[in-house]
Amino acid sequence: MSKSITINRPVAITSMGFGRDMRAIPRRMEFDGQTYDFADSGLRTVVRKGERILQFLMMSDGNRDFQLKSDNHGGSWTLVSMSM
Repeated sequence: MSKSITINRPVAITSMGFGRDMRAIPRRMEFDGQTYDFADSGLRTVVRKGERILQFLMMSDGNRDFQLKSDNHGGSWTLVSMSM
């Protein structure tokens, strides 16, 4: 089992794709000078917080797992955590 570290920092999503249900999902992310190409998306959860709707995605590049958060408003993405 891999260790996960909490990051909670904004990231740049440089490529988007579509899942089986035609929902937009990230395909490539830049963080701290590194580029990560996602091979697979896992769980997706939508959370409503008052008037805000947040989306949490579990992504993988084949080596590491990433938890991303989107505010679903303007393309703002946050890297919540990643495995080491």
